[in-house]
Amino acid sequence: MNVTVTHNEARQRFETTVEGHVCVCDYQLRGGVVWMTHTGVAPAVGGRGVAAELVRTALAWADGKGYRVQPACSYVEAYMRRHPETRKLLA
Repeated sequence: MNVTVTHNEARQRFETTVEGHVCVCDYQLRGGVVWMTHTGVAPAVGGRGVAAELVRTALAWADGKGYRVQPACSYVEAYMRRHPETRKLLA
């Protein structure tokens, strides 16, 4: 599925809307560490790769900024395990 993810810096999250459902990847920036705290996708649009795209975009942003990542969300932790190239970001 092709989704457009935007960075909502004011709310510290990456987000997209799919079929009217707002899907998010929340984070908290603490110093140089991005604590990725929650990934939420409505069940109605789940299983389509939306969460993966949210997390991929968030990790690419963190990498581009030189931040480290603390996966406080189980989905982010699993994503990073499945994508070894992202492990260099681990705090």
